[in-house]
Amino acid sequence: MNRSRRTFLAGAGATFSSGVLAASGSRAAAEIPARPATNDAPRGLTFATIRRGHELSLAIKTERGLLDVRTAESVFHAKAPTTIDEVIRRGGGAALQALLAKALASGRKDLFLDEAKADFGPCVTNPEKIVCVGLNYRKHAAETNSAVPTQPILFNKYNTALNGHRGIIKVSQEAATQFDYEVELVIVMGRTARNVSEKDALSYVFGYCTGNDFTARDLQRVSSQWMLGKALDGSAPIGPYLVTADQVPDPNRLAIECRVNGELRQSSNTADMVFGCPSLVSYISKYFTLKPGDIIFTGTPEGVISGYPKDKQVWLKAGDQLTSTLEGLGELRFSLS
Repeated sequence: MNRSRRTFLAGAGATFSSGVLAASGSRAAAEIPARPATNDAPRGLTFATIRRGHELSLAIKTERGLLDVRTAESVFHAKAPTTIDEVIRRGGGAALQALLAKALASGRKDLFLDEAKADFGPCVTNPEKIVCVGLNYRKHAAETNSAVPTQPILFNKYNTALNGHRGIIKVSQEAATQFDYEVELVIVMGRTARNVSEKDALSYVFGYCTGNDFTARDLQRVSSQWMLGKALDGSAPIGPYLVTADQVPDPNRLAIECRVNGELRQSSNTADMVFGCPSLVSYISKYFTLKPGDIIFTGTPEGVISGYPKDKQVWLKAGDQLTSTLEGLGELRFSLS
């Protein structure tokens, strides 16, 4: 770590805390205090997480490719956060904008990675909670012959379910056969939220990303609880980008699609949600505290395999390629093995 970085992180005026990623063997995210609403939250930036060996690191999407923030910080002896956890929990918008401007003005190509060759990690790396919402699209409820919920149906995944862009889900090692896709808008929290109103709910959101609530339907039906079918390793791919909330004026007006091996399977709009994003954040916060970095899978639209007539249900299998898209948030690809 360079001297300016150490000074920045250790100093009394520092706004970040070093090494939040468990992957780098340092402090847990829960130890990092949440940023206040007035802190230097980034605006107008689109983030990604890249893998650097065994380390997960911050990147910023630009027209020239992905700015490798850790490398740029070292080159310019800057003081900026280098993980998405630092950004979400402690801010750093001004520092990142300044670093980005220097990198672009320098003309140095070595600071930017070709997205086609980049090794992506999950765009959010260490959520304390992964909250999911079931049957939250009207047409999806109808295709499964389910009543439209009168209040959100909540379940959970775990951090071991996290996966990234171009990740692999190893279905062949699971005790299941009925694998299904569920493209979803994912909310990423930016401030601690408890008992917040619907009116204020979106002010607690850091940003949004594309996700897929990959599911094993046969395990989902083992009991009245859905967890076994929902929390398999790698079954929560998110990314490739995390888009700051200011760039998404209305999260409930976004086109949403899923393709399997290039074939369109789901095509809808987040306007079909039963409970919109403000309602979900408010409702969930009434029962437990949402913290910076927590993520909410907001439900999937119609078109899932389990909604087909039984004689037309052809479940996903090893070798399948899936593409999930949210308007303005990017295209998330992953495969099965």
